[in-house]
Amino acid sequence: EVFFGKIPLMLDNGSFIFNGAERVIVSQLHRSPGLFLNKEMKGNKERHSARLIPYDGSWIEIFIREKKNKDIMYISIDRKRKIHISTFLRALGYETDDQIFNLFCEEYKVPTDKFGTKFYQEMTLAQDIKDEEGDLIAEKGEKITKKNVEIILDLYDEISIYVEKRKIDIEDGKEEGLRKYIRNTIIAEKAQTQLDEKIGKKGNRFRREEFNKCKEQGVKDGISFYVVKEGNQDIIANTVRTDNYKDTEKALARIYGILRPGSPATVDLAEDLIYDLFFNPNTYNLGEVGRYKLNNVLGKETDEITKQDLTLTNEDLIRSISEVLKLRWEIIEPGDIDHLGNRRVRSVGELLQNHLKIGFYRMKRVIQERMNITEEDKVNPQTLVNSRPVTAIINEFFGSHQLSQYMDQTNILSEITNKRRLSALGPGGLSRERAGFEARDVHYTHYGRICPIETPEGQNIGLITSLASFGSKNRYGFLQTPYQLVEDGKVKDEYEYLDADKEEGKIIAQAKVKLDKNNKFVEDRILARRSGEFIMAKPEDIDYIDISTKQLVSVAAGLIPFLEHDDVSRALMGSNMQRQAVPLVNPQSPIVGTGIEKKLAKDSGYIQVAQRAGTVEKVTANLIVVKVDEDDIDLDNMAADFGENMGRDIYYLEKFRRSNNATCITTRPIVSVGDKVEEGDPLTEGFGTQGGEAAFGQNLLVAFLPWRGYNYEDAIVLSERLVKDNVFDSIHIEELEVEARETKLGREEITRDIPQVMDEMLKDLDENGIIRVGSYVEPGDILVGKVTPKGKSELTPEEKLLRAIFGKIAEDVKDASLRVPPGVRGKVIDVKVFTRKQTEDMEDVIRKERKDDIERIEREQSLRRELVEKRKKELLEHLLVGEKLTKDINMIGPKGTKLKKEDIEMKKIDKLLMEKKALSAKKLKKLKELNETIEEKRREIIKWREQQWKKLLQGDELQPGVIKAVKVYIANKKTIAVGDKMAGRHGNKGVVSTLLPEEDMPYLEDGRPVDVILNPLGVPSRMNVGQILETHLGWAAKKLGYKIATPVFDGATEEQIREWLEKAKLPKDGKTNLYDGYTGEEFDEEVVVGYIYMMKLHHLVDDKLHARATGPYSLVSQQPLGGKAQFGGQRFGEMEVWALEAYGAAHMLREMLTVKSDDVEGRTKMYEAIIRDQTPAEPGIPESFNVLVNELKGLCLNIDFLKEEN
Repeated sequence: EVFFGKIPLMLDNGSFIFNGAERVIVSQLHRSPGLFLNKEMKGNKERHSARLIPYDGSWIEIFIREKKNKDIMYISIDRKRKIHISTFLRALGYETDDQIFNLFCEEYKVPTDKFGTKFYQEMTLAQDIKDEEGDLIAEKGEKITKKNVEIILDLYDEISIYVEKRKIDIEDGKEEGLRKYIRNTIIAEKAQTQLDEKIGKKGNRFRREEFNKCKEQGVKDGISFYVVKEGNQDIIANTVRTDNYKDTEKALARIYGILRPGSPATVDLAEDLIYDLFFNPNTYNLGEVGRYKLNNVLGKETDEITKQDLTLTNEDLIRSISEVLKLRWEIIEPGDIDHLGNRRVRSVGELLQNHLKIGFYRMKRVIQERMNITEEDKVNPQTLVNSRPVTAIINEFFGSHQLSQYMDQTNILSEITNKRRLSALGPGGLSRERAGFEARDVHYTHYGRICPIETPEGQNIGLITSLASFGSKNRYGFLQTPYQLVEDGKVKDEYEYLDADKEEGKIIAQAKVKLDKNNKFVEDRILARRSGEFIMAKPEDIDYIDISTKQLVSVAAGLIPFLEHDDVSRALMGSNMQRQAVPLVNPQSPIVGTGIEKKLAKDSGYIQVAQRAGTVEKVTANLIVVKVDEDDIDLDNMAADFGENMGRDIYYLEKFRRSNNATCITTRPIVSVGDKVEEGDPLTEGFGTQGGEAAFGQNLLVAFLPWRGYNYEDAIVLSERLVKDNVFDSIHIEELEVEARETKLGREEITRDIPQVMDEMLKDLDENGIIRVGSYVEPGDILVGKVTPKGKSELTPEEKLLRAIFGKIAEDVKDASLRVPPGVRGKVIDVKVFTRKQTEDMEDVIRKERKDDIERIEREQSLRRELVEKRKKELLEHLLVGEKLTKDINMIGPKGTKLKKEDIEMKKIDKLLMEKKALSAKKLKKLKELNETIEEKRREIIKWREQQWKKLLQGDELQPGVIKAVKVYIANKKTIAVGDKMAGRHGNKGVVSTLLPEEDMPYLEDGRPVDVILNPLGVPSRMNVGQILETHLGWAAKKLGYKIATPVFDGATEEQIREWLEKAKLPKDGKTNLYDGYTGEEFDEEVVVGYIYMMKLHHLVDDKLHARATGPYSLVSQQPLGGKAQFGGQRFGEMEVWALEAYGAAHMLREMLTVKSDDVEGRTKMYEAIIRDQTPAEPGIPESFNVLVNELKGLCLNIDFLKEEN
C-alpha cells in the first residue's frame, strides 16, 4: 500500500474544515460540453458555425466562410489553421467526391424538357457532360452555367443532378420563407391537405394555386421537396472544387502538417493522431453530459450511455456538419449560450476530481522518470510512487482554489446562502473582464432555478448568483425545478422536475391561479408562460403549474415580506444585507414574516431538533437528554433493548464558539424537564434563532418623520431605550494566537518571567504566563508572556559580573508577549494550549494545561454511567414487577410473594435474587443476560475514557519549528452606538446618527415614545413600498398579539391590511398624531407609525474607529503605512494639498509633506522637541526625494548637491 495523503471530509452541513478553518467549495456554473450552433454578424455578412466541445480533449469548430462570393465549409481543430471539410472527410475514409456528395445530398434525374432554361442554371451536376465527340463539357460536381445550359439541354433528355431533400411545414406567417424555399424546388411527394385532397404532382414545380390551397386548407404533415439550387450540394461542391487534397493519404498528410508543424508526416502517424484526437477513450472524452447534449442537438434518443459513447463516431461528425448546413439554410435556429440547457453546475466532487487529474499527471511523469533510472530488481511501488504532487494539489484546491471560500458565518442565512451559491468564475469559467452584459443578465430559463434578485453589487454582478428555493441539479448537472402536472385542465398531485431543455415549449401556469375544489381551473383563459413569453392559454392546453410563489426567488429574497412591492435593486440590497445581520443576544423573530423562517432555522443545523418523540429527562446548559417513547420492550435480546444510547437521545449544545466572522455561536435550551416533545420539535435556540424561527433583528416601533436634520441622507434616529434594555446587544469573539518557536539563537519560551515589565501588568497571568479565564482585558494588556533570545552582543563588565553571580538568569532575552490589539476589549472566555508531543512528563503537562478537556472527559464519563444505571432500573422493572418468588426472602416476603416496584428499588436486588435462585429458571437466565450486558457497557465506558486520554497524550500536530501555541478568546459585548449601520429587509439602510433620551423621542397619543425615526424621503424615490406595508401590518399584528406570514408574491393585499388595522382599532390609513418630545406640541401632519423589523449589520463603528500617533513606516519610501490593519495613517493626497495651498497655509503644508510623512531625521527631532517643550527644528529633506535621486543614479545619471555659501 502507498500513502497518498489526506482529503478533508465533508461535514454533515456541507462545509470542510481545512487548516482549522471552516471552508465552502462554491459550485461552478460553466458551459456544458456538447454541440453549439452559432450565427453572428461580421460586417453585413452572416457567419454560421458549430463548436463541438468535449469534457476532455480537442475542440472542433465547423464553419462556413465566403470566398470569392462562394460559400465554403471549413473545420478547425483546437483553434489551429482551417482545413477544408472535404479534406477532413477524406482523412476519415470518405475518399472520393461521390462519397462526400452522397453524405449530404442525393442524385436525382431531371428531364431536360420539363422546365424553362433559367431553372436549370446553377444546378450541380452528378455526372460528367460530354458532347457527341466525347469531349468533356462539364465535370461532375460543377454547376450548369449560363454559357453551357442550352448545349447540355440539347445533348441529353435527362441529366443527373445533386439535390437535397427537405420537408417543410406550412404554418401561419411562414409565407415569405416558404416562397423562398419553393423558388428552386421540385415536389418529391404529393402533399395531403387537412381535407384529404392530394395537391401537386411528383416531379413538378409547385404552382401558385397549389400554394394558395395549402395556405387555406393547411397540410397534414408538411411537404417534401427536392432543393435543386441553394442547397447543401452548392456548399459541398464549392468546397470539393477548391480542395487540393484529392485522396486519403494527401488529406492525412495535410492535417498532420497543420496540427504538428515541423514533424515529418507518415500515413501511420497521421492516422494515429486522428484516432487519438477523437476516437481514443484515453485522450478524448465527451463525458456523459457531452453525449447527452450532442444527441439532443442531433435529435437522437439517449438511452444508457456506455463507454463507447464517450468518444466521437464518424456519424456524429457528419451529422454535426449537416446541422451547420441546416443553420445556413435557416431550417434550424442557432443555440443560446446563456440558456440554462447549455450551462451546467460542477459541484465539489467534480471540481476536486478535475483538479486531482493534474496531480496524477505530475505523479505519472515522476513515476516514468524513476522507472527509467531505477534498477529492475529494486523496483517496488514505494520507491516509484511519490505522492507529493497529489498531496500538494489537494492542499492547493482546498487552500487557494478560486472557488474554495472561507465560509461566511455572520448568521445562519449567510452560511446557507454561501453553500447555495453558484459562480460563473473560476478555472474553466468566465473572467470578470471578459464577461459581457449577456452573461450577467437574467435569462428566462432562470425561472425557478437561479434567483433573479440575489447577486452582489459591483464587478461580480450576475456572475455570482444564488440557487432558487426549490432548484436542484439533475444527474447531468443541469439545474431543474419542480412543477405540478396538469392533465385536461385538472391539477394532479404529482410533481415533475424539469430542466431548461425539457421545459422548452411547455405551457406553465402560475402558482396563484384560482382552482375549484376538484383542482380544476376556474377561469377559461389563464395567464401562462411558454419559452420566455407570456400567453393567455386555455385550461386544457396547460401542461404544468408552478409549485409555489416562492419558486422564483432564493432563500434570502424569500424572507422579504411584500417583496412584490419593492423595486428590484432595493430587494437585491435587502436580501444581501440580511446576510450581514449580526446575531443578537436576545433576538426576536419578525412579527411580519414570510413563513419560511422556521424552515430556515431548522435546516441551518444550529438548533437541535428532536430526532424521536419522547419526554425531556435532563436539561443543563450543555446538554439535553430526551427519554424516547418506546413500544413494549421485548426482553428477547438484552443488548438490543439496552440500545446504543440506553433508550435516550442526547443533544449537546454549542456554547460561546467563535464563528468565522467573529460572531458568537451559542445556544440555550427552550424545553424543561418533563416536557413532551414530538419528532422535529425545536429543543434549543440561539445564533440568530428564536422559538425555532430565524431571527436576525428586532421588531421596533417606528415613525416616518424628518427630525431636526438628524435623519438627513438616510441617517437613523434611535431611542436610548434600545441601549438601556440591551435590545441590540451582540457578542463578538476575537481569537488571538501566539507561537513559541525554535530560533537560530535558541528556543522562545512562554513564561511569566518577562524582562522590564511591571508586576501590575502580570497580575492576571498564571504561573505559566497565560492569562486566566474570566479576566477583563483592554488594549495593550499582556495575554501570554513570551520571551525570545536576543542576538549575542559584547558584554559590559557589569553584565559579565551579573553573569558570573547569577548564571543564566540575566541572559539576553527580549519581550515578545501577545498583547491585546487596539480597539479590542472584553472578557477572556477561553484559552487553548497546544503542545508538541514530548517524551517525558507529558501527563503532567496535560494535567496542567488541559484542565478543560479533562473536565469534559470526566463529565461525559459520569453521564454515561448514570444512563447505564437508569436503563438497568427500567429493564429490571419490565423483567421483575409482578413476578412471584419461588423461595422466601426475608427482606421482601415469603415464597409466592409478587414483586412490586418498591422492591426493585432495593440496592443489588438482582444479585440477591440470583444468589437465592428465588425466581423461575427463565427469569434467572434473563437476569444473568442483563447483568452481562451492563458489565459490557461499563467496560465500553472505561475503554472510551482510555481512548480520550490517549488522544490527549499524543500531543498536537503543530507547524514545523513550533514548540507550543496558545490561543486566547476574548468576548466583547457591543451595544448599538452612533455610527453603527442598521437596515430593514427592503434595502432601507442607514447609519445611526444620534441616540435620544426616551423623553425627547416623539410619542403617541397614549404616551408611548417611538423607538426609531426614519426619513420619509427615503421611500418614494427608492420605490421600496414594502417597508410601509410592513409597518402598517406590523402595527396591527402587534396590537392583536399575532405573528403574520405574508409569502412572497402571495402576500396580504391593501384591503386585508385595512381590515386588520380596523380589527385592531387603529387608524385605517396607518397614520396617527405624534407629539414632539421636546415641546409636547402635536406635529402639524399625521405621521405613519407602526412596527418594522430592523437589523444591526456587521459594519460596526467599533471596528472602523482608528487613530494613529506614530507607527510603522514603509521600508523604501519611509512614509506611514495605510489602513487600520497596519496601524496606518491617513493619506494626505493631491487634492488635500490643493486645499491647503488654497488657504495659503504654507507652514502646515510643509509639515504635512515632511515631518508628518517621510522626513526621517525631522520627525525624530520634532518628537524630541515636543517632549522637551522646545521650538521644533526646520524640516529636512523628505526620503522620497532620496528615492528619486537613487532611481536616477540607477539610470546612470549622477547627481551631486552643491551647497551655496550664505
